[in-house]
Amino acid sequence: MAERQQPPMTVASSGPEFSIQDIPFSYRGSWLDISPVIAEGTYAEDLHLVSHQTGMHPVLRLIPAAAGTTVVASPAVLTWRNGDGRIEAVYDGPDTLRIRGRRLGLRVVAAERILTPFSGTYLYLDPVDGSHVFTSYETGRRYRITMLTGTPHRAEGVEALGTADRTLELPADRSWEIAIEEHTTARRPYAGSATFDELRRARSTEFTAFADAVAPWRGADTPAAELAAYVLWSATVAPAGFVTRPAVLMSKHWMDKVWSWDHCFNAIALAAGEPELAWHQFHLPFDHQDPAGALPDSITHSEVLHNYVKPPIHGWALRHLRQRLARQPDRSALAETYDRLARWTRFWLDARRARGHELPYYQHGNDSGWDNATTFDGGRVVQTADLAAFLVSQLRCLADLADELGEPADRWSQEADRIRAAMIRDLWDGERFTTRNPRTGQLTTSRSLLGLMPVALGADLPVAIAAALARGVEAHLTTHGLATEPTVSAHYVADGYWRGPIWAPSTVLVEDGLRRAGHTGIADDIGRRFLALCEKSGFAENFDAETGAGLRDRAYTWTASSYLIIAAAQTQRRVNDG
Repeated sequence: MAERQQPPMTVASSGPEFSIQDIPFSYRGSWLDISPVIAEGTYAEDLHLVSHQTGMHPVLRLIPAAAGTTVVASPAVLTWRNGDGRIEAVYDGPDTLRIRGRRLGLRVVAAERILTPFSGTYLYLDPVDGSHVFTSYETGRRYRITMLTGTPHRAEGVEALGTADRTLELPADRSWEIAIEEHTTARRPYAGSATFDELRRARSTEFTAFADAVAPWRGADTPAAELAAYVLWSATVAPAGFVTRPAVLMSKHWMDKVWSWDHCFNAIALAAGEPELAWHQFHLPFDHQDPAGALPDSITHSEVLHNYVKPPIHGWALRHLRQRLARQPDRSALAETYDRLARWTRFWLDARRARGHELPYYQHGNDSGWDNATTFDGGRVVQTADLAAFLVSQLRCLADLADELGEPADRWSQEADRIRAAMIRDLWDGERFTTRNPRTGQLTTSRSLLGLMPVALGADLPVAIAAALARGVEAHLTTHGLATEPTVSAHYVADGYWRGPIWAPSTVLVEDGLRRAGHTGIADDIGRRFLALCEKSGFAENFDAETGAGLRDRAYTWTASSYLIIAAAQTQRRVNDG
């Protein structure tokens, strides 16, 4: 291949800068990212090219030749800097990266040194075009490196078997540019049609258009909105494997799945500006609905899990999604949605109620989404008020959809009334909701915020109960937001997952329910604290309730979406108030 003349590197605005330690460098539609995160809670010293096909797999280490190199990340370009040396990376579509260097070398090294008949990476030189190709057992794909400018300094481990360093080394004493492509078995030699700087401008333009669509209201008082948009944009993948639609993964770190309630918050956040993508988010889990009507626990590229389910917040979510759509779905789309939502609801009514009981039950904390909440310390198989409340909301949504479609609606409304009455009669103790064992009838209490989640019913609650729940919510409020277990509880754990930390979905559900119940003061307070938390600590999976520090996966899309949901509503209220 003839060498291309490399133009001087230029610096252009390409979106907000972010820490590559917290947020991976990726691109809408891509299953790739560049990050030091190579497994759950595992941070490598070097950045890696990571693929999320067939799981999360670090494939190639990207090692700059000089010690003390710093990294600057933005939506359009990733830059390594060392003195006057620089390496830059940009996406040329979802499966290709362009990387160029000037006065700074780079070693591209197989992340796995050991090649066996069933695992590891192999390296060979392709006689067709002179490219170096790494093949990965872990992803089942190939990673072709084509020189566009310059020549490699050296290659090691070509055609080596067993244990070896498989490396392509790019020089520090002259300029170079490469393309790295992820593909299956064969494709035509790489022939990019755009220069590096043209690609950077295109990526910057694409991201800005996305941010303008999902957060047109952003400004100085919502300083994290643009980065929240990037977290969503960069975590979006094209359909592949079991992912039947364009999907926003929960993260392109190790939480690289779509769970069957997380997706609802992403759908709501996207609805106003990216309605088609939002609709896909809502429906993706329903594409894997089983014969009983249940949604899977989670979906990712190469697995669909049915060993748990997630809570039925989908009626609540659909209302919010549709309120934000500029144009409503046509009758065919609504009819399909109605059928899917009805089957999901019937699963809870038919398969998750003990004989003679009005209230459904969870089989494990995972079914609630609050995996290890103290609610479940007294027993895993329990009837809980949050489940009943979500189901009431979903039944009322079904009644409205039935009316809209000219179908009988009374059955849904009457069932909602029965479950609401049973929830209050059987679980309300005068201050909060208890849980009940469906076999023995034994009641248990905990201090988990989960016991207050029926506040999500808003005005569908009796006024006195809504007021009591609002008082209970205040006891969970720290400087930074809603602790899932009060910090004074004997069971509080700072990094205890659902036993203390602040989470985005509970914040959105509580804030929305309080507002609709008329408790706007505390709702405003919760919203302000959550926005400030994200602006301080980013979009972590959850947060330390006392310090506000981000915990676990640091680039979680439902957190970014929750920021956008609350910030958009706050901005609109300010406009309305003049």
